[in-house]
Amino acid sequence: MFDQLLSLFKALMGQTGLAHFWWGNLIMIAVGITMVFLAIVKKYEPFLLIGIGFACVVVNVPGSDLVMPGGLFHYAYQGVALLIVPPLIFLGVGAMTDFGPMIANPKLVILGAGAHLGIFVALILAKLIGFGLGESGAIGIIGGADGPMAIFVTMKLAPHLLPQVSVAAYSYMALMPLIQPPVMRLLTTQAEREMGMAQLRPVSRLEKILFPIVIAALVNLFFPPVAPLVTCLMLGNLLREVLLVGRLAETAGGTLLNIITLVLTTAIGSTMTADSFLTVKTLEIVGLGLIAFVFGTGSGVLTAKTMNLFLKQKINPLIGSAGIASVPIAARVSHIVAHKANPRNYLIFHAMGPNLAGVFGTAISGGILLALLGAR
Repeated sequence: MFDQLLSLFKALMGQTGLAHFWWGNLIMIAVGITMVFLAIVKKYEPFLLIGIGFACVVVNVPGSDLVMPGGLFHYAYQGVALLIVPPLIFLGVGAMTDFGPMIANPKLVILGAGAHLGIFVALILAKLIGFGLGESGAIGIIGGADGPMAIFVTMKLAPHLLPQVSVAAYSYMALMPLIQPPVMRLLTTQAEREMGMAQLRPVSRLEKILFPIVIAALVNLFFPPVAPLVTCLMLGNLLREVLLVGRLAETAGGTLLNIITLVLTTAIGSTMTADSFLTVKTLEIVGLGLIAFVFGTGSGVLTAKTMNLFLKQKINPLIGSAGIASVPIAARVSHIVAHKANPRNYLIFHAMGPNLAGVFGTAISGGILLALLGAR
């Protein structure tokens, strides 16, 4: 009788996820829990990390069909893989964004270019350790700190790397308050961090309305491979600035963006399965992504310091680190580091200039990569 019950128990257990549990699942579950912890306790970009971390935990519990065809996360991932989600993210971001700081001080656009050295450093290193050219381009774009652009470029150049690249891009974006400050402090003096900046000039409504129209036209003309993303970004911004379609702007930058963010983060987290992530290739991509972020942060700060050699009105070098494209995370980090050095320093609006320029810097870099490495 006991043997029969034991056999029945084993048969029942064999039909559950416990029969397929292995140490890799435990590691990835711990990674997911850590992400949720950082989001809730440390408040590191909870809008990103909660969805990614929760989905990572769930998909690493064996027995679930969430990521299989027909499963809940399968459809969320299709929105990412078919490049439906990234342009919609840009639409919402555009509707939320005031490009006034960049228009008011256009010379800070240089910082948006200077902070993208990490893209090309990571690309070169990836090629040197054995990745193909397309794969190297997809890995390099992580350094642009622009999640939708990273997804877009990866799907064109190396779609098989989408899970690793998207997770690395969004995870590092969320962890920028940890990654950037040590680099920023290393490359600046106390006096430089304490430096204040003059108030920005007012920007007229006409300038703000013309800006998205002109930029969209220029990008479509010179960088057609990334036109879908920038076009949606500029459309969202135009909805905001005309002051006539408030409901559309609020929907794009509010309800729609919230829904798409939820879909995106759970889709990304659902790719973090133990069998696909616990590989040497994944560790290499994650490491290269970190190198790209560090070099991008450092090159932005050094570009700002170089500019100060020629400027009469000096700029705080910390805003150079905001030249990578993670809006507004990078600008917020620049402001926080400066504010800690000098409590009277409020650099958030100044940092938004290079931060917004970084979006275009990443778009241009992505367009160059797609043009040179063979966009589909």
